[in-house]
Amino acid sequence: MPAKPTACLALADGTLFYGKGFGATGLTEAELCFNTAMTGYQEIMTDPSYAGQVVTFTFPHIGNVGVTPEDDESADPVAAGMVVKWDPTEPSNWRAAGELSDWLTRRGRIGIGGLDTRRLTRAIRQQGAPHVALAHNPDGVFDIEALVAAARAFPGLEGLDLAKDVTCAQSYRWDEMRWAWPEGYTRQTAPRHKVVAIDYGAKRNILRCLASAGCEVTVLPATATAEDVLALRPDGLFLSNGPGDPAATGVYAVPTIKGVLDASDIPVFGICLGHQMLALALGAKTIKMNHGHHGANHPVKDIETGKVEITSMNHGFTVDSQTLPIGVKETHVSLFDGSNCGIRMEDRPVFSVQYHPEASPGPQDSYYLFERFSEAMARSVPA
Repeated sequence: MPAKPTACLALADGTLFYGKGFGATGLTEAELCFNTAMTGYQEIMTDPSYAGQVVTFTFPHIGNVGVTPEDDESADPVAAGMVVKWDPTEPSNWRAAGELSDWLTRRGRIGIGGLDTRRLTRAIRQQGAPHVALAHNPDGVFDIEALVAAARAFPGLEGLDLAKDVTCAQSYRWDEMRWAWPEGYTRQTAPRHKVVAIDYGAKRNILRCLASAGCEVTVLPATATAEDVLALRPDGLFLSNGPGDPAATGVYAVPTIKGVLDASDIPVFGICLGHQMLALALGAKTIKMNHGHHGANHPVKDIETGKVEITSMNHGFTVDSQTLPIGVKETHVSLFDGSNCGIRMEDRPVFSVQYHPEASPGPQDSYYLFERFSEAMARSVPA
C-alpha cells in the first residue's frame, strides 16, 4: 500500500487492493479480467468488447508510448477502468499525441497503479473473473463497506446484452483501409464487393481490414433485421465482435442471421461475438468461461491445415463445440485449453472465428480470413 493511497479496488469477496489513482475520479463497478498483451493498451481500452469490464494489464509498462487518435478502436474508451503494476510514465514514442492519464481523465475512465498484478491475475485464474468496484479519490478517503457492497451489487455479464449499448445508432459507410507506412490510413476507391457489417461493437480495424480486402462496407446497427440486410443486396454479410452474453444478444440477432441464411446464399463471416451469434443461429450453444481469453499471444490451431496462428483474443464466453449440429464443422481450437475458436458450414461459404484476425499479433498470421471472405464473394457473384 502506498503511503497515501488515492485509489481502491474492492472485490466482491471483500478483498481490497490499494494504489495510486490516475485518470478520472469517481467510482465504477464491473467484472475484472486480465490481459496479457505487451502492447496495444489504447486499442484494448477502446475495444467495445470490453464493455462492463475493468482490465488488469499483466505487462508492467503501461502508458510508455502515450496515446494517439490513430489507435482508437472506437470514439471513446469502453472498458470501465484499468489496473496496472507501475504508474504510467511519460510517453516516449514518435507517434504519441498525449499522455495516458490525461486521456483517461478526458474520457471519464479510472486507472489504479501500484498493485501486485501477478497476485491479482492468479486470483482471477483460480477463482474466476470477480465482480469489483474501483474508486479513485485524490483525498484518499474510501467507504470500504459501500465499495464492497457496490461490487456485490454488480449483476455480472451472464444474461446481459451489452451490444445494444455500444452499437451504432444508425447505418453508415466505411471506406478507410489499414494503416501503412508512410501514408497512414488511406481510402478504398475501387471496391469489388458490397458487404453489410452488423455492428455488435465493431472495432475500427476490422472495418479497415474489410475495406483493404476490396469491400464496400455498409455498417448496420445490432438490431438490424434480415429485411434491412437483404434490402441492400449485399455480396456478403459480416458479423462483428462485441461485449456481453451472446445468448442475450442472440434474442434479436439470431433471427436476423437465420433470415439471411434462409433467404440467400451469400457468404457470411463472423468474428468473436459475431462467431458466437453465427453458432447460435446454426443451432449450437454458448457457455461462460472461468476467466476467458484476453491477450495477444494465444496460439490457435487450424484443424484443417495444421497451421498454428498466434492470435489476439478477448472473450469471456465460448461456443460449446459439443453442441455443434450436423453440417457445421469445428475448424480452429485453442492450444491453451482446447476451446472452440472457429466453425464453418460444410456446404456453404459461411464461417467464423473466435479470435481477432485484424489485431495482427502474428503479425499477419490470420489476415487470410478476410481474403477468404473476399474470395468467397467473388466465387458466388455471377460473372
